Amino acid sequence: MLLKSIAQAAVAAILAVFAWGAAAQTPAPPAPGPIFYGAPISLDNAKKAAAVASAEARKNHWAMALAVTDPAGDLVYFEKIDGTQTASVNIAIAKSRSAAIFKRATKVMFDDLASGGGGLRFLALEGAVPVEGGVPIVMDGKIVGAIGASGGTGQQDGITAKAGAEALK
Repeated sequence: MLLKSIAQAAVAAILAVFAWGAAAQTPAPPAPGPIFYGAPISLDNAKKAAAVASAEARKNHWAMALAVTDPAGDLVYFEKIDGTQTASVNIAIAKSRSAAIFKRATKVMFDDLASGGGGLRFLALEGAVPVEGGVPIVMDGKIVGAIGASGGTGQQDGITAKAGAEALK
């Protein structure tokens, strides 16, 4: 009886190893294709994105600095609501620049950093701002710039920037 139990356990262990090996060899689903840069955002569209973001901030009574950059991270448009803390000027620009040059929302960097391990790489990347509030602006499937918001909590900044970016979809 003991020998039979040992044999059953051994067979179960061998099957588990084979099942694990098969699962490890299952290819991951393909990553979405890269998002390419498009022509730089126009001043009119930058103002439109900032106006929507500003309306979102004002609706919620958040004093915000708003920056729109082109795909290279160069400033195209800037707006600051009265009462916004002074530090938010440079922070909004940095968030927008980071979202543009790294082709991702700064919240993605924040979440990766918070997970530790490989996410800590964002601490070493020049220009990376792993703080919520920077969002790429995508038009016709291409990144034309980004918008950054600063002045509230990270979540408030993210809501504000996302509203501006979505205005141009």
